[in-house]
Amino acid sequence: MTTFRYTAVRAKQANGHDVFVFPAAPADILAFSQIDRVGRQDNGQLKGFQRHQIATHIKEIRDYLARDDALLPNAVIVAFIDSVKLKDRGRGVVEVEITASDGKPGFVVDGQQRLSALAGISKPGFEVFVSALVCKDYNELRQQFVLINNTRPLPKSLIYELLPNVDGLPERFTARKFAARIVDRINFTRGSALYGEIRQHTHPKGVISDSAMQRMIMNSASDGAIRELIKFEDFEDRAYNLINEFFEGVKIVFGPEWTGMNPQTSRLRHGAGIVALGFVMELLYSSSDASDRIGFAEGLRLLKPYTAWTSGRWSLSENDTRSWNGIQNTPSDIDLLSNYLVRSMKTALRRPRRDANG
Repeated sequence: MTTFRYTAVRAKQANGHDVFVFPAAPADILAFSQIDRVGRQDNGQLKGFQRHQIATHIKEIRDYLARDDALLPNAVIVAFIDSVKLKDRGRGVVEVEITASDGKPGFVVDGQQRLSALAGISKPGFEVFVSALVCKDYNELRQQFVLINNTRPLPKSLIYELLPNVDGLPERFTARKFAARIVDRINFTRGSALYGEIRQHTHPKGVISDSAMQRMIMNSASDGAIRELIKFEDFEDRAYNLINEFFEGVKIVFGPEWTGMNPQTSRLRHGAGIVALGFVMELLYSSSDASDRIGFAEGLRLLKPYTAWTSGRWSLSENDTRSWNGIQNTPSDIDLLSNYLVRSMKTALRRPRRDANG
C-alpha cells in the first residue's frame, strides 16, 4: 500500500470541510495528485477541468527554480474527495494520511504549471507547500476550481465551458451557464446546424465564437423568445431547438456566405454578425411566428438584399457606409449592425403587404 503521511496545520473555515497546509516534495505531490486536463469524450461530454500546459510559462518557472537560491512561497492547491484521513493532535495540528494504492486521489486545483516545472528538475530536499481541502464530490471540486481561478488570468472560454457541469455557483453565473449549456449541445450534437462549428477551449478547430453564441442566447433569454419558453418544463430543449432551427434557416438562405467561411471571409460568421442575427431571430419569432427553419428562411430571404456579408457595402446609416468587412467585433459596431438588420427586416416585412394591397 502506498501511503503518504504529513504533519499539517488545519484552518477553521466552513463547517464540515477540512482545509489544511503541509510541506511536501514535488515528486510526492505528483505521486498522490493528478492534473485532470479538460477535454471531450467521444460522445462530446466534458471531462476534467485544468487548462493545457503553457510550455513557455513552464520553462520560465523551471529556469528560475533550477537556481540554488530559488524560493516558491506560493502553495499548490490540491483537492481530495476520498483516500485522505486526518487525526487531530490539538492546537490546530493534524496528522494527514493519504492513501494512493488505487491511483492518485488528489486533484491539482491551482499551481499545475509550477508543479510541472518542478517535475522536470532535480532538487533533492526541496519542498513546496500544499494547501489541501477535502470535497464531498467531484462537482464541489470543480466548483472550487471555478471560484478559485475566476479571480485570476485564466481563459474565460475555459471558465464558461466548465459552467454547465458545475452546480452551486453564484447567481451571476446563472445566465452564462444556461447559454453555455445550449452552446455545448448545438456544438456537440451530431446533426445539429452548428455541429463542430463553434470554437471552444476544448474545440479550437471551430470558427464561430462561443462567447458570441452565448451572448446571442443570453439576449434571448433575458428579453426575447427563449424567455417565453421558460414556462415550459422542457424549456431547455425548446431553446436548443429554436436556436438550431434558426441557424438551419440561415444556412438555407445564406449558403454561399456561410458554408466553408470564417470570420475573416464572411461577417455572417463573425462575432458581430452572430450577435446581430440574434435580434433578427427575435423579430421573426415575434412578428411572423417563425420557429422552424422554413419560417425563418422565409423571413431571411426578404432580408438578404440588404446584407453585405462577403462583398459590397453596408449602408448602416445616412452618415455611415462601410465595406463588407468594415464591421468590427466592438459593442458600438454590434449595436450599429443589429439596428440596421432589424430596421431592414421590418422594412422588408412590410413591403410584401404593401405591394399586395397596392
